[in-house]
Amino acid sequence: MLILAVKVDEHPAWADAVGVARGLTDDVHAVVFDASAVDELPKQGIRVAHVVEHEVLGDYAPEAYGEALAQLVKQVQPSAVVAPGSEKGNEVLAHLAARAGLPLAANCTQVGGTGRPWQLTRIRGGGMLLEDAELDASCGLFTVQPGAGPSNGTAPVDAVDVHRFTPELAAELARTRVVDRAEREAGVSLATAGVVVSGGRGVGSADGYKTLEELAELLGGAVGCSRVATNNGWRPHSDQVGLTGTKIAPKLYIACGISGATQHWVGCMDAKAILAVNTDPEAPMMTRSTYSVVGDLHEVLPAVIDEIRARGRVDQASG
Repeated sequence: MLILAVKVDEHPAWADAVGVARGLTDDVHAVVFDASAVDELPKQGIRVAHVVEHEVLGDYAPEAYGEALAQLVKQVQPSAVVAPGSEKGNEVLAHLAARAGLPLAANCTQVGGTGRPWQLTRIRGGGMLLEDAELDASCGLFTVQPGAGPSNGTAPVDAVDVHRFTPELAAELARTRVVDRAEREAGVSLATAGVVVSGGRGVGSADGYKTLEELAELLGGAVGCSRVATNNGWRPHSDQVGLTGTKIAPKLYIACGISGATQHWVGCMDAKAILAVNTDPEAPMMTRSTYSVVGDLHEVLPAVIDEIRARGRVDQASG
C-alpha cells in the first residue's frame, strides 16, 4: 500500500501527517513543491520524494497545486493521500478532491484500515465533537489535525530517491496567487510556538500583558489572548486564540485570567498540557486544565518569573 504525504507549507502538522501515514504503511512517499524540502526528509525516514515542478507553481497557487496533485495521483495510483490540517493543507486537498472526484475527510485525529472503507476519527462542530466515520473511496484523501500524530520517532534513512514530476498546467490556474507579502513581527509564531502564554479579561488592560510577554520570552514562547482582549483593543486579532482566531497545539498553554468559553477552548484544546491561572476556581478553563492555580495572575506570574530567573542563576553558578 502506497501513501503520499503532501507538504504544502512549513506548518508543524506536516510531522503529524507523516506519522499517521506511517501508521498505515511503511511505503510512504513525500510530495513537495520545493526541491529544498527534500533535504529534511531523510531524518523523517522517507525514502522516496516526488518533487512537483512547473513555472505556475513558483508561488502558492491552490488551484494549480490541486490540479498538479490530481495528475500525480493518476500517474502514481496511491492508496491514500495525506496532508497537514493547516489552512493550506486543507485548501489544497479540497482542490485535489474536486478535480479527482474523490471524497475528502478533513481534520482527522486517527485513520485506520487498508481502504474500502477507511476507518477514521475526525474533529467536527468547530472542534467540540469527535466523529467516527468510514470513507469509501478508491483513494482516501485525509488531512491530519495538528497535534494528532503519533509521538514515537522514526529511524532516519541515508538518502532519498527523488522523482521529478512536471504536470501539464494552464497559466490561468494561477488565478489565485500570492501578490504581496508583509513581514510578520519578530518573535515566535503563535501557530507554531511550543509554549503560549495567553491572557483574557483578567489581565485588565493592555499594559497588563507586559508580565505575560516577559514570561513568554523566558520560556521561548509566544503571547496569545482571548477574544475579549482583542475586542477591548488590548491585543491585535493576530494574537487571538480560538475558533475565530488561531488554533494552536503547543506543548504548554498558560491561560491567565481566561474563563474558557467554548470558542476559546476550541482554539487551545490540542495543547499537550494546560496551566490555568484564575481567581475563579469554577471557571471552565480551570476545570478543564491539566494544572490550575487559584489566584491573582498579577501576583502569580511575577512569582513564577522570579523562580525561573532564580533557577537560571543557580544553573549558571553550577556550570
